[in-house]
Amino acid sequence: MSNFDIPKFQCTEFSEKNFDYCVCVFVINEGDRLLNQLKEMSQLALQADIVISDGGSTDGSTNTDLLKSYGVNSLLVKDDSGKLGSQMRIAFSWAMKRGYKGVVVIDGNNKDSVIDINEFVLKLSEGWDHVQGSRFIPGGEAINTPITRLLGVKLIHAPLMRLASGFHYTDTTNGFRAYSMSFLLNRNVGLFRSVFTGYELHYYLARTAPRLKFKCIEIPVTRKYPQDGGLPTKITPIQGNFNVLKKLFSVVFGKYDLKNTVRGKS
Repeated sequence: MSNFDIPKFQCTEFSEKNFDYCVCVFVINEGDRLLNQLKEMSQLALQADIVISDGGSTDGSTNTDLLKSYGVNSLLVKDDSGKLGSQMRIAFSWAMKRGYKGVVVIDGNNKDSVIDINEFVLKLSEGWDHVQGSRFIPGGEAINTPITRLLGVKLIHAPLMRLASGFHYTDTTNGFRAYSMSFLLNRNVGLFRSVFTGYELHYYLARTAPRLKFKCIEIPVTRKYPQDGGLPTKITPIQGNFNVLKKLFSVVFGKYDLKNTVRGKS
């Protein structure tokens, strides 16, 4: 297994690097949800370059002219296997080469409070290494969250991640986060491994940061699900949630730790 594996991808840069930080938006066929989110982001005085990390959308939402009109800085399109974890490795490797000091990450399904992006940037600039957005701390808000999701986070996911990491996380399935480049590139993290293809990478980084004594903090955010009950998510009710739990337990019990994924042990 390679310890520095970057999935193949195509890169289109619309403008040069403008800030010390970038916000990476992870998408695949998000349609109007993405465009509405980018419209809102374009109206904010963001202190970060907007970067789209696309898993291979075919719905036209990542049309380059559209993205440029919303102030997107660059488009990265995965041309390889894997899902979210692969998109994350692509985005982080690109950000590293461009010289960003840190990366804010957010889903492109218009559920998250994009107005909080600058707060993540501020925390990175203050020296925090892993900034976790939370709906469940003072100032945060969970709107129309499906009861199964709510119970899963509060009764299973967060408690296990707290136990495994030693940090008092409250919202460990929330993908609205930020990472310092010094954390991502630390050789003991081993970020760029081909074992990371899905949601496990988010969980692994959340577990690893406090264990390696990096500075971690939660900040309040809002996550809003549609009132009609439609779920803008790629996690299917049965198989998808089973896979999430499977990856969670794999992370908690150290399957993805660097020492356990060297050649011949994965």
